Amino acid sequence: MRGEYCVGGASFLSFVALLLLIFVNVGQINTSLVPHGIAMAKVDTSGFGQALHQVITDPVQGLYTTNYTSPLGQRNGLRQIYEFGLYSYCAYVNSSAGTCTNHTIADKFEPYIAMKSDMFTNYSQYTDTMFVNTTFVNSSYLAYNSRVAYYFILIGTIFATIALFTGVAKRALLFFISTASSIMAALFILIGAAIWTSIVKKCEGINTLEISLLNGGVISGIIVSYGNGIYLTWAAFACLAAATVPYMVSCCTFRG
Repeated sequence: MRGEYCVGGASFLSFVALLLLIFVNVGQINTSLVPHGIAMAKVDTSGFGQALHQVITDPVQGLYTTNYTSPLGQRNGLRQIYEFGLYSYCAYVNSSAGTCTNHTIADKFEPYIAMKSDMFTNYSQYTDTMFVNTTFVNSSYLAYNSRVAYYFILIGTIFATIALFTGVAKRALLFFISTASSIMAALFILIGAAIWTSIVKKCEGINTLEISLLNGGVISGIIVSYGNGIYLTWAAFACLAAATVPYMVSCCTFRG
């Protein structure tokens, strides 16, 4: 393999990985087109109202809000969809109209707290009992692991940037640095992606949770799912892992 092809291929893969990671980082920072379309996890609560009604049998009034500009966390009513990014989360009353929280470095993934803080107290008292002993309400576990995953992704992004910019100069030392940086980036991104995949998978248990045995069983009505940000993170890992091979070839064969 010619040296310039190695360098070009590795640089292209590193560039794609870095671009993917940039998209991951901007997910849910606001409700504009690109950030709105990227999330690490999604929580659909649209079926919860009906499930709650089946359990308590009383009319469920004021559970949701239709005012998408209403501030989050002020018990103004549930939103239909909650989407979580690395720096904030946004909640939507439909597929497009919503609002976001303030930006926070290593924002915690706490879906139940996000929901509970939007519900009236009388409804959250029911959910505390319904969802007890589930990962979905284990906010300390989810918050800790999501913050750890954030820092792995952040450090991996930094290493990916170093690999990209050091790999373009024809110097043996810089090829070595780009190789090492690519390997470290792939490792850190792998760990970050794996952590996010694990915690969302565990939260998916709420999807099939029976909150009552009445009427043949009542399912929670809440659907947790992977956001495309997780898939983008895995794709970035694949690109970085693939880039290590041409970087290593360039490092080992370059004479200059």
